[in-house]
Amino acid sequence: MKNQLLSAVAFLTTISLTTTVQAANSEHVKQLLATKQCQNCDLTSAGLVMADLSGANLSGANLTGANLSRANLSGADLRGANLSGASLFGVNLSEAKFNGANLTGADLRNSYLANAELTGAYLNGTNFQGAVAIPSQIASPAEFYALGVAEGQKGNQQQAISYFNQAIAIKPEYADAYLARGVARYQILDRQGAFQDAQVAEKLFTSQNNSTGTLTAQTFIKELQTPVNEKVSTGKPSFVDFLGSIGSVLLNFFPF
Repeated sequence: MKNQLLSAVAFLTTISLTTTVQAANSEHVKQLLATKQCQNCDLTSAGLVMADLSGANLSGANLTGANLSRANLSGADLRGANLSGASLFGVNLSEAKFNGANLTGADLRNSYLANAELTGAYLNGTNFQGAVAIPSQIASPAEFYALGVAEGQKGNQQQAISYFNQAIAIKPEYADAYLARGVARYQILDRQGAFQDAQVAEKLFTSQNNSTGTLTAQTFIKELQTPVNEKVSTGKPSFVDFLGSIGSVLLNFFPF
């Protein structure tokens, strides 16, 4: 953990020093905003917050450390572009082309990636937290699962379910994802959906000889089979109370 922290600090320091020394070519920024044509341009650390760059040609451009938060890059051509350390928070990236682009350490939180092309893109350290429509080929089932857990912990159950759906689509036998999706459904009062997921999870855990998982799923099923009018509390189920009711086993799926 210490080594990871030091590496992260070193990376951020490098980005900070780079952005201090380098700055975007002002003529290139003007060209981009006026024509949306800026192939191979130097846009290092450019401030392009909320810019309308839909359909822009930025292939081969240097956007290292650029701030594109909330911009519209739908359909943009970013093939071979350098976006390392760039902020793409909340950006519309639908149908954008990132083939061969460098997105190392880029911030894509809450971005929209429907039909985006990322074949051959460098994604080491890219932050996809909260991103919508992440292409299945760029993340593993475990990564989608981790994203779902993170959203579930923040109370964003619908987004968590979406990530668990993607994990299950890639790996249909992913028992952990079924159980986690069941808990997320339980939180939005979809008891039937939660029950179905818990049953599938129990069968999968049993077939995989995972005794802890099987026990957890069985305990969840028992909780769901308890009539609502027999519960002390009313209203939306408390996730904390639920954790307490089944013990520490569920912490494997929603760690705090």
